[in-house]
Amino acid sequence: MAEPHAIPHHTLFEDAQAFVLGTAICALGLQFLTHLGLITGQTAGMGVLASYLTGLPFGVVFFLVNLPFYALALLQMGVRFTVKTMIAVAMVSGFAELFPAFLGFELLHPAFGAFMSGALIGLGLIVLFRHGASLGGVGIFALWLQDRAGIKAGWTQLAFDACLFAVAFLVLDPVLMAWSLAGAVVTNLIVAVNHRKDRYIGR
Repeated sequence: MAEPHAIPHHTLFEDAQAFVLGTAICALGLQFLTHLGLITGQTAGMGVLASYLTGLPFGVVFFLVNLPFYALALLQMGVRFTVKTMIAVAMVSGFAELFPAFLGFELLHPAFGAFMSGALIGLGLIVLFRHGASLGGVGIFALWLQDRAGIKAGWTQLAFDACLFAVAFLVLDPVLMAWSLAGAVVTNLIVAVNHRKDRYIGR
């Protein structure tokens, strides 16, 4: 493994292409979710649930619910991480509002939609994590805890998701929430298994 001083930084171009790819993948996963009336975990799940309950666009809600977490990001993770996260959140919010104009589903089974949304969101998060960003909220706390205590980000997110889904089961269709939970498990397993600093040294 390379020494810390030898770890290369990503170039601006590498960060830019990763941000477009990672946020677009996450936003695509959200299209599967919202078409079926499912939710996901973390702050995105809070945004989706709030969007269903209020009728406000997800992109707007997601951007707003992340605002309070930027102070924690600034204090605990630094300016670079905070700025990157703000950009990533804004891009996912924008893509989430843009994609429906170009994408529709004639047939989408809840099992397939839940799995694909979970996989896409998990992959998108991995791309963003490896370029020093997150999608805000719980992801900020999870990454901070992983750095400080060695607890994998995926497990912290899974614990939060358990609380989120407990609330969602009270207000949304139980069958759809079961599929949603399956998708969230896929997301968190992908992050827990693949987001390891001892296997990836770029920053």
